[in-house]
Amino acid sequence: MISAARASEILDNAGNKRLLVVGDLMLDRYINGSVSRISPEAPVPVVHVVDDNAVPGGAANVALNIQSMGAQARMVGLVGSDADGETLRSMLEDQGIETEGVLGCDALRTTVKTRVVAERQQVVRFDQEGTPELVAGQVDLLCGRMEELFRDVAGVIIEDYGKGVIQNALVERVVALAREKAIPVGYDPKDDHAVSVSGITLATPNFKEACEAAGESVYDPLVDPATDPRLERAATALMKKWSPDLLAITLGPHGMYLCRPGSDPVLLPTRAREVFDVSGAGDTVIATSLLALAAGADPTEAASLANYAAGVVCAKAGTATCSREELIGAIAQDA
Repeated sequence: MISAARASEILDNAGNKRLLVVGDLMLDRYINGSVSRISPEAPVPVVHVVDDNAVPGGAANVALNIQSMGAQARMVGLVGSDADGETLRSMLEDQGIETEGVLGCDALRTTVKTRVVAERQQVVRFDQEGTPELVAGQVDLLCGRMEELFRDVAGVIIEDYGKGVIQNALVERVVALAREKAIPVGYDPKDDHAVSVSGITLATPNFKEACEAAGESVYDPLVDPATDPRLERAATALMKKWSPDLLAITLGPHGMYLCRPGSDPVLLPTRAREVFDVSGAGDTVIATSLLALAAGADPTEAASLANYAAGVVCAKAGTATCSREELIGAIAQDA
């Protein structure tokens, strides 16, 4: 367990750090209302809309978490040349995020996930997006600007949501540039999208993503991390496959499973006092842990901070972030 004093020291050091976030950008839209009857037209609830709002999602939420911790995020990704793309870019700029690496493309449609929520329960979600193949065809535009965007950054995060931006050529370029500059690289994978990556600082798959990447079965839920052999087997396989300095497998209500070369695995229990919504928790984990590493934390301290931060966002509705003050408060409350 990390102390509030040590957490404050790390976050103070993080205040002058700039992280590069490379990945799939999206807009998360929420339509909120109430349900009091079933439609006479079909057996579906009728939602009386009270309000709607939108927040940056996907890799953009990673950048928001970095900003919330008091550091600086520089965003790299693609949006469509459409109204949603302009909305997303404006939202990022309003939060102080650097968007010179956010490129608009006429051939693309900005990814938008719209969730209809009634009485705190999601009724339906509908997605608007282009095909990953079409997005992948535009990735050379990002590679062409990558070296310039790496100036004065203390670390880089590869955030894969399977929408097409994270391709092998881009990942190889990111890792090579990070190695040249001797800065940490974090990788947050997508379970159904295989990418060739090795020699990274940090990987943060969830249990399902870890099993998918390691060739383990994902059909049975994780009940007890202490007795499920898939967890150890997946971790062993991924340590060989990705060669990370730290592998942090997030386990939802079971906490986090940490692996480091030459050390025994460690199971960190969850710090969430109430798990309301896990949306965006993975974004918070990769943002907090990589920022902590860039600020001088050791791997165990970085994972502990991320575990607390994930507990904070799991108690919030929708895609959310954890602020520096909320993180320190959560740690102090546990003392």
